[in-house]
Amino acid sequence: MNTNFIKKKYFRKLKIILDNMKKISILTAVIACFLMFNNSVLAQSKVKLAHINSADLMQVMPGRDTAQKLIENYAASLEEELKTMYAEYQSKATKFQETQATMSQIVQQSKLKELQDLENRIKLFDEQAQEDLQSKQEELLKPLIDKAKAAIAEVAKENGYTYVFDSSVGVLLYFENSDDIIEFVKKKLNIK
Repeated sequence: MNTNFIKKKYFRKLKIILDNMKKISILTAVIACFLMFNNSVLAQSKVKLAHINSADLMQVMPGRDTAQKLIENYAASLEEELKTMYAEYQSKATKFQETQATMSQIVQQSKLKELQDLENRIKLFDEQAQEDLQSKQEELLKPLIDKAKAAIAEVAKENGYTYVFDSSVGVLLYFENSDDIIEFVKKKLNIK
């Protein structure tokens, strides 16, 4: 099986995860804007806005490189198993094609069924591997994300921010009266 094909599938799945995270962030931003509008009508002087690029923060989070390396190694091990299964399939398919003419009808049917079963196992393994890899990513990245969220919340409370928007998802189109708090959060997390 082509390694580039597997990597493309991996990155497609990762893109789907990121797209889903963006959709959730957009929905959160819309709700926050609605709440902000309601609150600003009631008490304009109390609203203090901030923004942060969470993608930039995640790039410098301690432990991210280790988590990324573990994810890559895990993906490589799954990919290697998939390659082994595919090599077995190719070998059996080639042997079948070479000897098909000398096989009886019942042996041909048996060999075709065996190839079909192996193909189904490969497809099932590939699907399960993608789900497993996604779970592994979530397992390894969740502590980092939770730590970043906690630091953002602490900085917001300490500095009196009413709302903190994530500028990495492209929801904020304009933020003149908003402070970028990434340096405060980095300081809170002891990141230089």
